[in-house]
Amino acid sequence: MDGSVFQDGDDIHEYLAKHERKDMLRFLTCGSVDDGKSTLIGRLLYDAKMVFDDQLETLGSDSKKFGTQGGEIDFALLVDGLAAEREQGITIDVAYRFFSTEKRKFIVADTPGHEQYTRNMATGASTADVAIILIDARQGMLPQTRRHSFICSLLGIRHVVVAVNKMDLKDYREDVFRGIEDEYREFAKPLGFESITCIPLSALKGDNMLTQSPSTPWYDGSALLPYLETIDVSRKDDQPFRMPVQWVNRPNLDFRGFAGTVVSGEVRPGDEIVVLPSGKRTKVERIVTRDGDLDMADKNRAVTLTLADEVDASRGDIIAAAQQPPEQSAQFQAKILWMDDEEMLPGRQYILKSSNRMIPAQITDLKHRIDVNTLKELSGKTLKLNEIGECNLSLTQRLVFDPYKDNRQMGSFILIDRMTNHTVGVGMIDYALRRSKNVHWQALEVNKESRQTMLGQKSAMLWFTGLSGSGKSTVANLVEKRLHDLGRLTYVLDGDNVRHGLNRDLGFTDADRVENIRRVGEAGKMMVDAGIITLVSFISPFETERQAVRERMDENEFIEVYISTPLEVAEQRDVKGLYAKARKGEIKNFTGIDSPYEAPSNPEITVDTSEVAAEKAAELIVEYLDSKGYLGN
Repeated sequence: MDGSVFQDGDDIHEYLAKHERKDMLRFLTCGSVDDGKSTLIGRLLYDAKMVFDDQLETLGSDSKKFGTQGGEIDFALLVDGLAAEREQGITIDVAYRFFSTEKRKFIVADTPGHEQYTRNMATGASTADVAIILIDARQGMLPQTRRHSFICSLLGIRHVVVAVNKMDLKDYREDVFRGIEDEYREFAKPLGFESITCIPLSALKGDNMLTQSPSTPWYDGSALLPYLETIDVSRKDDQPFRMPVQWVNRPNLDFRGFAGTVVSGEVRPGDEIVVLPSGKRTKVERIVTRDGDLDMADKNRAVTLTLADEVDASRGDIIAAAQQPPEQSAQFQAKILWMDDEEMLPGRQYILKSSNRMIPAQITDLKHRIDVNTLKELSGKTLKLNEIGECNLSLTQRLVFDPYKDNRQMGSFILIDRMTNHTVGVGMIDYALRRSKNVHWQALEVNKESRQTMLGQKSAMLWFTGLSGSGKSTVANLVEKRLHDLGRLTYVLDGDNVRHGLNRDLGFTDADRVENIRRVGEAGKMMVDAGIITLVSFISPFETERQAVRERMDENEFIEVYISTPLEVAEQRDVKGLYAKARKGEIKNFTGIDSPYEAPSNPEITVDTSEVAAEKAAELIVEYLDSKGYLGN
């Protein structure tokens, strides 16, 4: 094994050069809880002599205090760094460790086994070349074995080691090992792994870790570490050149370069490239690095490219081989692993981040969920924490991408919640939707401004939001009557009325409410484009959806009117008897009772109809419109 100790007479430069030449293997350990993942990694570190004397001393004392081996050395404690992990004897976070042997360098990710930490496991798998899936010989295959195997396949891992651990507790019986091996290979047939290697071992006792164990004379395969040292994970990089622009390097007036990391292919001075999404073509002039110019840059090389022509490019743009450019689309199908406690809602807007670029996006359709145990397709409207689904997405701008199966970096993305900035999902792009290529905006000669001029008014969307019974529809109706008397063209989109037609297929789940508002927002936008002062009266309980509609409108076209009447007042009115039914449990998902209402944070107009009469509220709103120039002369 390769420690970090030099012998007398060794040349340090020779040593460093030798280690620089060794290639790197990234692998992860995964599987169900208490299968021995951390113990396996700890044993590898120990046997590779990558544990210092002071660490061994600490490990000995910690094993007595926190260990699960009756006072003997607990190798898992070398990896389980969080206090909560040590106390519970499980892994919660993803722990990364580096070690090296004479033949190879390694980065290993120890990932959690609990289902609620599946998102952490996916993080570790996203950069791995090999997955070690541990199976407890006493338990056999468990749901997490299948879940983690499917995620590994989904994230592009091609080589799997099935480590049947704790064989010492089953007396090293061959039939136990063969039964688990046969079951796993049958399950994994649809997953498309290039290689599956099954190894019987005991991580705690070291059987089949470094060398073949005499305890398993019936096993004639490789031990674990020799396998990791020799497995060939290289893939002939015949992928075309891609480099997302990280930043524009402009130290002075005489130099302009585009810095980034090559994610696939090779590039040389003189190569013709295209900058996307602009489509500008030029040639590479220089490949600049801190240590001087290069004749060639390949995958994972961080460089700055200077171009032969002045090209406008910025962070998030893609520099690619001109003869083999990536795809561009604003609509595509992708597989999504949901990573948030709040469920995914089709129609809700998220932020999609891919290749240094952030674009507003929405999941327009959940085609189906995937049962990770059986790999069957299941129907459903939403995705919950750790669920995986096949979805259609729509973006406000075109995304430059390659399918994930061809390019992991160019085909992956994360979804970010617009309000909290939390990462809520990870996605792998399958392909662009055909309709995104066939449907184009039709240029029209009569525009919104000409319609507004003809009508003598400035169109806008007044969005009335508030609890049921707060007085939204009453006030909106009075505002329309006053505007009609003033000769202004208006139209009211009322929540109840729209559900008789456009949205008659929607219920009152969170997912249906999101879709309800999305459709109404699109319809209202078209009316505003027609020059009409449009009054929208909807409970619209979620601030995210109201904000999404606002952002679809031009500046100053969206006017949020918050009817802030308190719940107790609205409930006392209960004109339709809905609150009473909701209190009795006869109506589910009723806003204010068993479904939340998120009050606007910064509305243009706020009215409390428990303090202001509806007629007075209507006057105030009309006066606001007049003062802002919406009513013309």
